[in-house]
Amino acid sequence: MNDQTSKPTARWREVKHRIAHSIKLRMVLVFLLLAAAMTFVFISGAQKAFSVGWREAARPLLMDYVDRLAVDVAGGDGDLPSIARAQAIADRLPLVVRISGPQVNWSSHPSQPPSDWLWHKDDQRQRWDDENWGGAKDWERILVRSTADGHRISFDINQAAFERRPRLIGYALTALLVLTLLAWLYVRRQLKPLDAIGEGARRFGRGDFSQPIPDRCCQAHDELGELATTINTMGRDIHQMLEAKRALLLAISHELRSPITRARLHAELLPEEGDAAPQRQALLRDLQEMANLVSDLLESERLSNGHAALQREATCLVGLTGEVLHELQARHPAATAVTILASPDLPKLSVDRARMRLLLRNLLDNALRHGADAAQSPEVTLSRTADAQVIEVRDHGPGVPDEQLAQLAQAFYRPDSARTRAAGGVGLGLYLCRLVAQAHGGRLVLENARPGLRVRVELPLA
Repeated sequence: MNDQTSKPTARWREVKHRIAHSIKLRMVLVFLLLAAAMTFVFISGAQKAFSVGWREAARPLLMDYVDRLAVDVAGGDGDLPSIARAQAIADRLPLVVRISGPQVNWSSHPSQPPSDWLWHKDDQRQRWDDENWGGAKDWERILVRSTADGHRISFDINQAAFERRPRLIGYALTALLVLTLLAWLYVRRQLKPLDAIGEGARRFGRGDFSQPIPDRCCQAHDELGELATTINTMGRDIHQMLEAKRALLLAISHELRSPITRARLHAELLPEEGDAAPQRQALLRDLQEMANLVSDLLESERLSNGHAALQREATCLVGLTGEVLHELQARHPAATAVTILASPDLPKLSVDRARMRLLLRNLLDNALRHGADAAQSPEVTLSRTADAQVIEVRDHGPGVPDEQLAQLAQAFYRPDSARTRAAGGVGLGLYLCRLVAQAHGGRLVLENARPGLRVRVELPLA
């Protein structure tokens, strides 16, 4: 029972969601409601005009016409009402003619009972007649005539003739549906550029500026054409701004390499012993961080432009992880306690060894820095799925707020802006890891392990 009731509820929610997120459906509904309202107002107004204006205008005409029909049926003085003439009138007009009296009792439609406006006393129709036509007595003055010989001739509406004709409401509903369909087709045609505009805006949002919104959308002389032109202009401006930023970063990075190298050379000439030894080590360490930062900036720009050439070679990720941990021991003595868990059937993977080393170094360096105060050392798990090899690095530190996970792999983003650079870096590590994974056709996934942060890199086997 619950499943049966939940299905209509789910469908209704889906319909409401589609209506709420579709301007086309909302405009068609507006057209439909407007058409229904206009139809209701027109029919109500026509009925009101008929009931108010027709009563006074049509009553004398109707009475005169009934007088003529009654004279035609009654014949001359002393003649009995003519059944033949009454039948001819009933055949020619949608009327029921009845004759009652001492000698002639006849009805053109015996199967149809007299209408309630002549015979009812206290129903709703009686009240309508009282309000609009003066009641049943007034109807009797209009539609009933008496002859000199005591016969009574009454005229009534032939209901069967009207029932055989199409109903006005059927025409109205059909016309309403046709108009709604035409409105839907028209709105769909007019708003069709919205699909191309939306797709173009999504491409710009993904950083793909190679294909602007088609010219056919921009050439329309309406608001949608102006919107498409504006979005294309915005996309070109953003693209130029990003290219200028990339060119500036590349130029600065290239220009910084030479002075950093010269400064490092001069620092290495300082005496390794004596009072200047601590300053020498600190200067060399800072210069190395600057050199690493410049290298990371250059590498991030190479990988982000989508044209980075990968030097692939068959690589054992387990051995490469051990090499990276050995290199990190100079900076992080806790690297010796990192646990490596690897599946026994891992094949060699065709990857760019240098860039994969960069990915592992950043992931492990991030885990060691943020899990330094944890009771348990970081863990590296290498496994295999049906179509990918998986590198999973987990620390047991404080983790990251859930609302910040989506931004954690963006360039220059740090969850805690109050952290020092020594503790938090400059925010390029996970960004570079994401670029390396994407360059290999894989992806990077971040999630809180509670405690700690789990970073999962999936690399396709083929």
